[in-house]
Amino acid sequence: MKVIAYVFTLVGIGILVGAFSLYRNTSSFVAEASRSEGTVVDLVESRSNTYRPTIHFINQEGKKVEFTSSVGTNPPSYSKGQKVEILYPPTEPQNAKIDDFFSLWGGSVILGGIGGVFFTIGTGIILVGVLKNRKDEYLKKNGVPIETKFQSVEINTSLSVNGKHPFVVLTQWQNPSTLELHIFQSNNLWFDPSDYIKS
Repeated sequence: MKVIAYVFTLVGIGILVGAFSLYRNTSSFVAEASRSEGTVVDLVESRSNTYRPTIHFINQEGKKVEFTSSVGTNPPSYSKGQKVEILYPPTEPQNAKIDDFFSLWGGSVILGGIGGVFFTIGTGIILVGVLKNRKDEYLKKNGVPIETKFQSVEINTSLSVNGKHPFVVLTQWQNPSTLELHIFQSNNLWFDPSDYIKS
């Protein structure tokens, strides 16, 4: 579980760094880009059955430029003959982009969402482990030891790692003052401890 937690956390950090880098690049692109109006002249179908619009526009030098958007959707977001606002680098007009939220920021938003999920899962597992260890250390230092009676070894079906479930030891103890019966459960054990328990 620790390995999984650290892998998820590192993968999440890597994806978040990529998302931030993509956001910075897009921000620079928008700040330096020139604006124009283009016309959708074709819809290019990709292997993933999405449609990317091909657009003609006139740049600042009066030249006709054609580009195909890198973002595809199904159903198509645009139709032939539709007018669209575009942004393009003055020195590289063929690298133009449609001026809408998804075309500009969709990549960084998607990467950020995926990275956030990985990071949250990883750090969540790590945090739960840290809090559990603190609780165990507190009990070892300040708890009152008692002798309990062994009941059984059971499989914890609520947790599974690579298709395997951990084992837990169950014991019970009756409070001599109140006669109340208490059931205790061990931490998860990734081996069957039955052979090591004699009574």
